Amino acid sequence: MLTDAAPFTGSVGFDARYRERCWVPNAPRIPVQLSGRPFILAEARAAGVSPDSLRSKAWRRLGSGLYCSARAVPDPWQVLHAWMRRLGSNIVFAGATSAWMHGLDFQPTDPVEVIVPGDSTLRSRAGVTARRCGLTTDDRAVVKNLPTTSLTRTLLDFCITRTPVEALVAIDMSIQRRLIETIRLTQFAESLGGRNGAGRLRFLSAFGEPAESPMETRLRWLLLTSGLPRPLVQIELRDPRDRFLARADLLYEAARLVIEFDGANHRDRLTSDDRRQNLLVTAGYRVLRFTTADIKNRADDVIAQVRFALGVTPPSHLAPNRAIRAR
Repeated sequence: MLTDAAPFTGSVGFDARYRERCWVPNAPRIPVQLSGRPFILAEARAAGVSPDSLRSKAWRRLGSGLYCSARAVPDPWQVLHAWMRRLGSNIVFAGATSAWMHGLDFQPTDPVEVIVPGDSTLRSRAGVTARRCGLTTDDRAVVKNLPTTSLTRTLLDFCITRTPVEALVAIDMSIQRRLIETIRLTQFAESLGGRNGAGRLRFLSAFGEPAESPMETRLRWLLLTSGLPRPLVQIELRDPRDRFLARADLLYEAARLVIEFDGANHRDRLTSDDRRQNLLVTAGYRVLRFTTADIKNRADDVIAQVRFALGVTPPSHLAPNRAIRAR
């Protein structure tokens, strides 16, 4: 008698009935036109793939009505073009999606951010955050045949929808990558009058600097909001013979105090960083180094160490972390 525990009969080989019992269906067919890029439901149906088939492990859902092959690693530009086909021509990419399209280091598709007209019926859904507001002609741009908010409008939206430090991260990144000059951003902010977010953009644009990483911006913001003086940013330091020593992340020139942010690659360049620090110390500079963990988990210690190195005390009318208030 055949049993599951004893599938063999005779000396060698599987019993035919056991082989039938263990039959595995063929892998789903992946149409060529759907294998290498994201696609919408209508395109799947046109290729002969039903909605029920899209629930199998052969496919991956990217958002509401948007799919790709489970083996595909879609390029973000392909994802944005697919969302354009999915959502229609009235959308304008915005927020972090727009920032990425303009060349800033933000996540563009998790979720995709769009602006739609006030009378649109489109709602936020899986994979997409939709916001309703009006856009002027100057608020709009086109990048790789996709509609998006202009860089200045994108920075204004960051001031409206994100914390002040996150908005400053976007501003600093734009300046550092030479996508916009501080004077132009300030002029744009002044031209906005009383528009929503204009006051905060005017305020933050005055603090824009070419910081080389988001955490450098967050470190500088921590110092500013604690009542400490405004440091110089990304300054070349030279010895009395005009020989290059280092580029300081942050510098308090009068106090000859250099403040450095050590990112994830610090361990890989530990030797060069040590040599650089030795040159600075020999030239009469003091150096403080901080990490992401310091900024996030030991902010009070960071402030105290910088304050001690500068020999300053907080103004009596300012509580800690309240020297600068975003408007």
